[in-house]
Amino acid sequence: MTTLDLPAAPVATAPAAAVAEPERRVRLGGVTREDVLTLAGAVTGSLALDWMLYERILAFSGALGFLVGWYVLFLAGYVLLGRLQWGPQLVRERLVAVLAWSSGLLVLGAIVDQIGYVLVRGLHAASHLNFFTESMEHTAALSPITSGGALNAVVGSLEQLGLATLFAVPLGIAAAVFMSEVGGRMARPVRTLVEAMTALPSIVAGLFILGIVIVTLGWEKSGFAASLALTVMMMPIVTRAAEVVIRLVPGTLREASYALGGSQWRTVWNVVLPTARPGLVTAVVLGMARGVGETSPVLLTSGFTSQFNGNPFAEHQVSLPLYIWNYVKQPYPEMVSRAFAAALTLMVVVLILFVTARVVGGRTPGRLTRRQRRRIARAAHPAIREH
Repeated sequence: MTTLDLPAAPVATAPAAAVAEPERRVRLGGVTREDVLTLAGAVTGSLALDWMLYERILAFSGALGFLVGWYVLFLAGYVLLGRLQWGPQLVRERLVAVLAWSSGLLVLGAIVDQIGYVLVRGLHAASHLNFFTESMEHTAALSPITSGGALNAVVGSLEQLGLATLFAVPLGIAAAVFMSEVGGRMARPVRTLVEAMTALPSIVAGLFILGIVIVTLGWEKSGFAASLALTVMMMPIVTRAAEVVIRLVPGTLREASYALGGSQWRTVWNVVLPTARPGLVTAVVLGMARGVGETSPVLLTSGFTSQFNGNPFAEHQVSLPLYIWNYVKQPYPEMVSRAFAAALTLMVVVLILFVTARVVGGRTPGRLTRRQRRRIARAAHPAIREH
């Protein structure tokens, strides 16, 4: 019998159980059914236990204490329920996640509560057009809500903030460049002074301008004096933020400029500052948002008036924070409603400034805008045609 006549060897077939199953995607993180049930059980059980302690067993009272007790009991209940089904390490991980989420929700709830309260109290006055087109010059305490407004306060705030920005931005950016690019023996004292000014109470800034500019030099209270007080408050904010942004500029850009023969000041002016421009704009906007809501410096330096004054260098000039402070404490509902409407206007201004800072500061240092890319492309086309 030849090799071709040998019986074929039996082929080993794999059992059905050994057949490879299709791969399943493993989901990392996420929320499972056990997580939801454990969280719901801890919330419900802690609420029932807290109600029983407050209403039936202990002589406690007050909404704040009830909420704090509920939160503490909720954390304890969540740990106990989690320990029944998870290991100690996983329980700690879930507890930290719950603490983080609850803290974020607490802050969000507080912000929504404040905005909603101001909106409800001030919407009645802000819904009338005269609030943004008239001043309080011809409006008495018992005048209807359709008379008078906050035009003088809005204009005063914008002028004072504009002057303060004009003074604070060059000084703040110059100080940041000195600390980050020049250095030397004086850099540390300047940085220490700027950090101390960052925590300076606003009333101290107002007293400083009141004592130096108004009492010593004999200037009258005006919007210009208020802008100087706001400059004292804004300058350290701009300086600290600008220094951090300038330090983020890559050192290779400076080295390339020095290698091409550029001096230190030309490198700073043509390389460092343009690269850090989005961050510098963010620093300026944050400083403006800090200064627009200050009340104490303005109260001591600008004076108060119900008339419209568009000249910040002469006579008293009111701003939105001072307008709110003066009218919210009066016993007349219309005046209180106008104060809350002014607060709503101030919140909108601050929100616009912070959104602007977020949008402008979202770009990384050195990232080109669309306009800059188009300009570079247009400049490169003639060179391409020449080749």
